[in-house]
Amino acid sequence: MVDGRTVRDRTGRGVRALARRLLGRAEDDSPTPRRSNPDAVVDCAVYVNGRREPGRPHYADAYTRARRGRDAFVWLGLHDPGPAVLAAVGRTFGLDELTVEQALADGHRPTVQRHGPVTVLVLRTAGYVEHDELTDTSEVIDTGDVMVLLGDRFAITVRHGAAGALRSVRADIERRPALLAAGPWAVGYAVCARMVDSYLEVAGHVERDLERVEEAVFARDRSADIQHIYQLKREVVEFKRAVLPLQAPMRTLLAPDGPAGPPRTLHRWFVDVDGRLSRAVDRVAAYDDLLTSIVQSRLAQLAVEQNNDMRKIAAWAAIAATQTGIAGIYGMNFDHMPELAWRYGYAGAVALMAVAALALYRLFRRSGWL
Repeated sequence: MVDGRTVRDRTGRGVRALARRLLGRAEDDSPTPRRSNPDAVVDCAVYVNGRREPGRPHYADAYTRARRGRDAFVWLGLHDPGPAVLAAVGRTFGLDELTVEQALADGHRPTVQRHGPVTVLVLRTAGYVEHDELTDTSEVIDTGDVMVLLGDRFAITVRHGAAGALRSVRADIERRPALLAAGPWAVGYAVCARMVDSYLEVAGHVERDLERVEEAVFARDRSADIQHIYQLKREVVEFKRAVLPLQAPMRTLLAPDGPAGPPRTLHRWFVDVDGRLSRAVDRVAAYDDLLTSIVQSRLAQLAVEQNNDMRKIAAWAAIAATQTGIAGIYGMNFDHMPELAWRYGYAGAVALMAVAALALYRLFRRSGWL
C-alpha cells in the first residue's frame, strides 16, 4: 500500500527531473558566443573542393571545420601580427617555436624550408612609389616580405610592410575553383605568381625612370645631379636584393628530389612562375648594369667639366698675369727709364696691355680653353 506522501515525493522527483532535462536542453540549444578574429587577421576562410564556404569564422573554428571535412583547408591571412597573435596561431595550427619566431620577424631573405609537416616559403614584396621628380631622398621602391606556411589542411600568409597586399590574390584565385581545389599549395602558387608579376610591374616603372635619367645625363645642358642617380642606384640595388635571391628557392620547389614541393598538378604552374621570374631577374640585372654605366658616364662628364673649368681659370690667370707684369715693370719708377719721359708712354703702356690681352684671349679661344 502506498500512502499519499510517497506518491507526492515520487511525483515531485519526476517533475524536478523533467525540469532539469528541459533546462539542460534549452542550455544546449542556446547559441554559443561567436569569437572574433584579431585585428591582424586580414581574412580567414574555409575552402572545400576549391570553393569558399560562407562567412569569415575565427581561425580556430575554421581549422576545426577544415580537419573534419574532406578536400577542405583553411586560408588565414595575417598582416604585421604581434607576438601574442602569432603564438595563439602557432598553438592552433601546431607550428613549432622556430616557425613562429621566423614569421614574427621581417626582412628575411627569400627561401624555402621544411619544418616537419609544414613548408615555409619566404618571398620579398615590392611596390613602386609614385614621385613627380627624382631627388637625392626619393623613395622609388617600397619592399617588404611575405611568409607562406603550407600544411596539410591550412595555408597561412604572414605579410610585413605596406607593399604586397594579398586581397586581390585571394579574389583572383577564388574565381578559379579548379586550381584552388589542389589544396594549400594553390595558395602558395598564387602568392608566388603575384609577387613575380609585381616585380615585372615595378621593373616597367623603373625603366621609365632610367630613361629620364639617361636623357638628363646625355642632354646638352646635362642637368642630372649625381646624387639623384646614386639614389636611384640604391633603390635598384634594394629591388635586386628582393628579386634575384628568389631563383634558388624556386629551383628547389621544382626539383624532383627536393625536400618540399608542390603536387604534380601544380608543377607546370610553378614552371610558368619560374619563367617569369627569370625575365624579371634579367631586367633588374640589366637596369643595375645600366645605372652603373650612367654613373660612370656622369663622373667622367664631371671630370671633364672640372678640367674645362681649370683651363678657363688658367687662361684668365695668364691674361691677368700679362697685365700685371707690364704694369709692374712701369711701376718700378727707375730714373733711367726712357719711357717715363716719353709723351705717349702711358698710352703706349695701356695699348700694349690691351694688345697682349687680346692676343692671349684669341689664342686661348682658338685652343678651346675659353
